[in-house]
Amino acid sequence: MSSTGSRWRFAVVFLLSVIAFTFISSPLSLQFKQLLLLLLSRHPLLLCLIWCSLVSLAAFLIRRPLPVFLVDYSCHKPDADYRSSYELCEYFGHRNQSHSLESEEFMRAIFSKSGLGDETYAPPFIFHSDELRAKFQCAIQEAEEGMFGAVQHLLAKTDVHPSQIGLVITACSMFTPAPSFSSMLVRRFGMPEGVKTFNLSGMGCSAGTVAFDLAAKVLRKRKGYGLIVVTESISLNLYFGDNRHMLVTNCIFRVGTAAALMSSDPAVRPRAKMEMVQSLRTHHGADDAAYNAAIQMEDEDGQVGVALTKDLIRVAGAGLRSHITTIAPSVLPVAEMLRYACRVARLYLGDDQKAAKAHVPDFKSAFEHMCIHAGGKAVIDAVRRLMRLEEEVVEPARMCLHRFGNTSSSFVFYELAYFEAKKRIKKGDRVWMLAFGTGFKACSVVWRALRDSTMDSDNPWALCIHRYPLYPTTTKLQVAIHNEVKKKI
Repeated sequence: MSSTGSRWRFAVVFLLSVIAFTFISSPLSLQFKQLLLLLLSRHPLLLCLIWCSLVSLAAFLIRRPLPVFLVDYSCHKPDADYRSSYELCEYFGHRNQSHSLESEEFMRAIFSKSGLGDETYAPPFIFHSDELRAKFQCAIQEAEEGMFGAVQHLLAKTDVHPSQIGLVITACSMFTPAPSFSSMLVRRFGMPEGVKTFNLSGMGCSAGTVAFDLAAKVLRKRKGYGLIVVTESISLNLYFGDNRHMLVTNCIFRVGTAAALMSSDPAVRPRAKMEMVQSLRTHHGADDAAYNAAIQMEDEDGQVGVALTKDLIRVAGAGLRSHITTIAPSVLPVAEMLRYACRVARLYLGDDQKAAKAHVPDFKSAFEHMCIHAGGKAVIDAVRRLMRLEEEVVEPARMCLHRFGNTSSSFVFYELAYFEAKKRIKKGDRVWMLAFGTGFKACSVVWRALRDSTMDSDNPWALCIHRYPLYPTTTKLQVAIHNEVKKKI
């Protein structure tokens, strides 16, 4: 969508007006005007065609969707006191005395292979409470600290007053208090009575990109600002049983929140960071394996948790393949589409149908940067193999997983912040946000950068970007040192 839609609308209407005025007032011969009127009177179909064309043009200009911009965003960075090391996670798991020794050993193995570092963040109640399990107020505190902090930073640096916001979308899969998160934000920041609010739940890690898609559909119809806030609740969703499928979530999910300000006002373009080019959502829940790949349930002892089944990687691969097949024709250059068609045709002619179905286009020709949601190290590896990406393409996902852990729906924002901290995004670059969620669903959002990236003062990577990227050998060395220290202790 052109970001200068309103200007073009005005220009076309003005041009038509000038042409009509020129024709009426021009010193053309009266005979020519009479001849033209006679022609139109004798050919009513021609007159009807001209009239319908003008009406259609006017209707198109009036109802043309507005451009949608990402004005700015802010990622919440918890206090350093909330940092969660390997030792802290192991101590907390042992302190609550809810896991067997076999489960503790299993989680220890998951920690060592997860790709998470020692600087991720845990919920506040672990540090401020002697309780073994979180209470409702602990989850509220976790949510408020993340959401209020991120929104406050965002409004301050965009210089937008809460009264200007006409749309609020919040997303949190595992915690849905009443009043909702969107109501909390409206009350906290004093937003107007006419504000439209949406509260997304149960959408999994795809909720951030889904919220962008929803906001765009609302904002394209009228000018205004939209606030998106995505978070996840860890406090009330830790698992205290021995089901191994559910223990994985304790090992990889961490605290994180992000807020983004969107606008459909063309006047905002000069100070916006990006313009939305396209969004796409695909849902694969009709397949039983996809639906049950990541599901909240009770274990044999009645303990509630989220089970990540062995089918998750396979389902994610199949869902991603279907998703990128749908989005490819609208984002790939014609030359790459032709090359892809020729390769697939050659494989089919060579009677290698399996390879033909597994073959994917080269998406690096369509996007300069990719923010791929990292559900975990295994998911990153699966996406990399499926799309045949170089290691540097998935570098931001691996580094975000190491520094912040799986922050669920806000993860793609931390990846975008990584690109900006590295100053890799240049004006005109295309950025692809791709996330997966329970259900099983996939969602893509494509952006075009409107200016070169810079590192803002509230960028969560500001104090540590010089240490990244970490290379695989470094990560393995850290794990080896950690294991050696444990043996000595």
